[in-house]
Amino acid sequence: MLLYVALGLLVHLVFFASIFDIYFTSPLVHGMTPRFTPLPPPAKRLMLFVADGLRADKLYELDEDGNSRAPFLRNVIMNEGSWGISHTHVPTESRPGHVAIIAGFYEDVSAVAKGWKENPVEFDSLLNETRYTWSWGSPDILAMFAKGDSGNHIFTDSYDASSEDFGAHDVTKLDTWVFDHVKEFFHAARNNQSLLSKLNGDRIVFFLHLLGIDTNGHAHRPTSREYSDNIKLVDKELKEIEATVKDFYGNDGKTAFVFTADHGMTDWGSHGAGHPLETCTPFIAWGAGIRLPQKVSAQNFDDSYLQEWKLENWKRQDINQADVAPLMAALIGVPFPLNSVGIIPVDMLNTSDLFKAESMFTNAVQILEQFKVKMTQKKEATLSFLFTPFKSLSDTKQANILRKARYYIKQKKYDEAVSLCRELIDLALRGLAYYHTYDRLFLASNVVLGFVGWISYASLLIIKSHCNLTRGVSTEAKNPSRLLPYTFVAIGLFVALLLLIQACPWTYYVYCLLPLPIWYAVLREIPVIQGFVTVLLTFRPWCFLGYLLLFILGVEVLVLSFFYRYMLTAGLVAFAAWPLITPLWTRAKRTSLSWILFCFLLAVFPLLPVVGREPDIFLVVGAGLLVLLLSLFAVTSVIKRSDSFINEELVLHLLQMLSIVLSVCVVYGTHKSLLEKQGLPLLNQIVSWTILASSFVTPLLSPPVLFDRLFSILLASMSTYLLLSTGCEALFPLVLSCLMFVWIHMEQETLQQSAVSCKQKVSTIQFACNTDMTQCRDLYLDDIRRAFFLVFFLVTAFFGTGNIASVNSFDPSSVYCFLTVFSPFKMGALIMWKILIPFVLVMCAFEAVQLTTQLSSKSLFLMVINISDIMALHFFFLIKDYGSWLDIGTSISHYVIVMSMTIFMVFLNCLAQMLTTKKLSLCGRPKSHVT
Repeated sequence: MLLYVALGLLVHLVFFASIFDIYFTSPLVHGMTPRFTPLPPPAKRLMLFVADGLRADKLYELDEDGNSRAPFLRNVIMNEGSWGISHTHVPTESRPGHVAIIAGFYEDVSAVAKGWKENPVEFDSLLNETRYTWSWGSPDILAMFAKGDSGNHIFTDSYDASSEDFGAHDVTKLDTWVFDHVKEFFHAARNNQSLLSKLNGDRIVFFLHLLGIDTNGHAHRPTSREYSDNIKLVDKELKEIEATVKDFYGNDGKTAFVFTADHGMTDWGSHGAGHPLETCTPFIAWGAGIRLPQKVSAQNFDDSYLQEWKLENWKRQDINQADVAPLMAALIGVPFPLNSVGIIPVDMLNTSDLFKAESMFTNAVQILEQFKVKMTQKKEATLSFLFTPFKSLSDTKQANILRKARYYIKQKKYDEAVSLCRELIDLALRGLAYYHTYDRLFLASNVVLGFVGWISYASLLIIKSHCNLTRGVSTEAKNPSRLLPYTFVAIGLFVALLLLIQACPWTYYVYCLLPLPIWYAVLREIPVIQGFVTVLLTFRPWCFLGYLLLFILGVEVLVLSFFYRYMLTAGLVAFAAWPLITPLWTRAKRTSLSWILFCFLLAVFPLLPVVGREPDIFLVVGAGLLVLLLSLFAVTSVIKRSDSFINEELVLHLLQMLSIVLSVCVVYGTHKSLLEKQGLPLLNQIVSWTILASSFVTPLLSPPVLFDRLFSILLASMSTYLLLSTGCEALFPLVLSCLMFVWIHMEQETLQQSAVSCKQKVSTIQFACNTDMTQCRDLYLDDIRRAFFLVFFLVTAFFGTGNIASVNSFDPSSVYCFLTVFSPFKMGALIMWKILIPFVLVMCAFEAVQLTTQLSSKSLFLMVINISDIMALHFFFLIKDYGSWLDIGTSISHYVIVMSMTIFMVFLNCLAQMLTTKKLSLCGRPKSHVT
C-alpha cells in the first residue's frame, strides 16, 4: 500500500507542477540592448505614487453626499492631467503588480513560492536606469527593487514590518509615515549640499509606496469607513507633497506625477484572482510631459463607470498596467526596461509629434529585440526539421516595417509612423506569445497521456486485487511478451535523445518519460483487461449503459459545482432520496429519517452567501453552544457506562468542552477588541495557539471505540474551527459531522442487506492500527457509490464553508484570533488548515466506513483518486489563457483546487488513519486495543 501511495503522490505532484511549465513559465529573456528616446525628455524627475490595494471605483466614485473622496485627484482629472483605468493581470498580488508598473512585464506564478518577495529570474526595471531613486514605504516592496544595487543610486527608507498590523488602532499611520518622511527629506535637503546637488540632476525618480489602503481593506473591507477615510487622507497628503516638491524646485515645470495602484480588492477584502474589482485600478498622471484634460461629448466603453462616476465629459484613457513603465521611461528620458512589454500611451503625452513618434519607434524596437532573442533561443533548441517559425513576422517583414516607419518620421508623417509602430509591436507581442507557448501542445499531450495511463493503471489495480477477474486465466497467458520491456526502453531512449539534442529543461524529461512506465504497467495487465471486458459483456447492454450514464452524470455534477454551487444542493437533495428507493426505509426508518434531515440541513450551506458576507460572531458563539450541548449528551453516556464517576475518558471530554468554551470566549473577546481598535489581546493570542496545538493531541487520548474517537476528533476540530470562523460557516462542520455519523450507520445497514456477513455492531467496533486483510471482502458495484459519496462530501466540505473556486476566496479576517500583523505564510497556513478541517472530518468518517463495510482501504481509496483524477483531467482541458482575466484566473483556480484536493487526500488519508488508530494515555502508559 505504501508503494502505491508514494507512486500515486509522485505522479500527481508531477501533474500538478505541469501547469506551471505549460502555462506559467518565466517570460523573461536576456541579451537585449537598452533603448531610449533620442530626444530631450519633457521631465527631469518623476514622482510615482502606488496606493497598494486601491480599487478604481472607490477612488473615482462620489460618496453618498455626492462628494468626491479624493477632491485633489478629481481636480487633477478635470483640470491638470490624464486619467483612466489601469488593467492589471492575474495574479493580482503586490509583488507582480509593482513589477508590472516599474519593470513593464507580467511576472510568472513561480514567484509565489517566494511570497512574491523575490523573482526567480533577474530582470531590469525603470529604477535600475535612473540616475538616482529615492523610495519610501513597505520593506517588502522596496527591498525587491533595491536588490543588487551597490548603494550608489537607489535609496530606500522603510518602516518596520511589524507595523503592518491589521488589528492596529490606526493603520493609516503606514501612509502618514511615508508622507512625513518625504516632507522631512525635502526639508533636510535644503541644508545638505551633497544631497541638493543630486536632487537637482535629471533622470530622478521618487517612489512612494502607500500600504495603508490595502491594510485597511484587509482589516475592514473596501466598503468600510476606514478604507474611505484612508483614501481621503492619501488625497490630502498628495496635495501637500505636490506643493512641497514644486516649492523645492521653484515651480520649474520639470516634475511629472503618476498615481496608480498595484491591484484592487474584492468586497470581502482579498485579492489574487481576476475579478474586475481586483484588476481595475486607477491611473492618473499630471505635470511635465502629460497632456491636459480633454473635454468630450461621448465615450464608448463596455462598462457604465463613466456615468456612475460623473466623469463622462472628461476623456478616459485606459491602459494596461505594463504600459506605465515605458511611459515613465519616456517622460524622464531613461532606457525602457529591457523586459518591458508595455506600449507607450502616446495620447497622454504633451510633447511634440516628433517625440511621440520617436518614443513609439524606440518602444517597437525594444519589444522586437525581445522577439528576436526569444526566436533565436527556440530555434537553437529545436531540430531544424521540427522548427516552425512565427510566419506573421519574418525577418523581411521586420526590416520593411522599421524602414517604412523611419521613412514616415523623416517625412513628418508622425501619425502614420506611430500607427505602423503599433502594428509592429502587436506582431512582436504575438510572436513572443507564440514562442513562449511553443511547446504547450507537446507538453499538454504528454501530461494527458500520463493522466489517462494512471487512471487506467489504478483501475486495473482495483480489478486485479479485489474483483477476482483473473481467476481461470492460464499462467502462460498472464506473462507479458518479452519484447514489451525492450520496446518501452527503446522508446524511452529515443525520447530522451531527442530532448537531449534540443537541450530541453529537465522537467521536459519528466513529463515525456513518466507516461512510459505507467503505460508499461498497464499493458502488462492485458489478461486483467481481457477478464474485465469478458465480465462487462455479461451485463445487459441497457443496464451497463445506464450505470455508465449515471457515473458520468455524477462526475459532471461535481464539475459543475465548481461553477454553480447550487449543484451541491441538488446533489444532497438527491442523496436524501437514496433510502426511499432502497429497502433501507423499511429496515432502518429512524436512521433513514436522520439521513434525510441532515442531507437537507447540509444542502442549505451551498446556497448561503460566499465569502464576503458580513461577520456575525453570534453565529460563531451559537455554534459553540450547540457543540457544548451535544457534548453534554456524550458526557452523560460516558458516566452511564463507566464503573467510576471520575475516569480518564470523562476528564478528556471535560477538557475538550473547556477548550470549546475558551474558543467561544476568545472569538467574542477578539472581535470586541478589534471593533474598539484595541488590537489583538496577547492572552487571546496565546490561548488560540495553545488550542490549535492541543487539537492535534487530544483525539489520541480518547478510546479507540469508533464513535468515541470520532466525537473526540469533532470536538478538537471544532475548538480550532471556531477560532477561524467569522459567521455561519462555524455551523458547517457540526452539521457535516452529524451527516457523517449517520452515513456510517447507513452503510452498515446497507451491508447487512447484502450477502456480506456483518459480525459487529457499529457501537462496538474499534479502530485498529493493523487491519486484518482476511476480513476484507471483494468489491461490489455499490462500492463505486461509496467512493463517489466520499468525493462529493469532500467537494461539499470545500464549497459548503462559503469558499468559491478561486484563489481569492479566502477571508483574511478569519485568522485574527491568531495574528493580525501581516505574515503571508502564517496566515496562509492557518487559512489552509481551516479549509482542511472539514476534509479531515470526512476522511475520518471514511475510515470508519471502510472498517464497518469490511473494505480494503487501498481499493476504495484508489477508486476515490480515480474519480478525482477524471475531474482534474476535465479541468485540465478547460484551462484557458485567452478571454477575460476573470475567465483565465477561474479556469486555472479550478485545476489547482481539484489537483490540490487530490494530493491532499493522500496526506489526509494518512492523517485520518493516525487520528483514528493511534492511542496515547494521560498517565503516559499506552493502551493496547484490538478489533
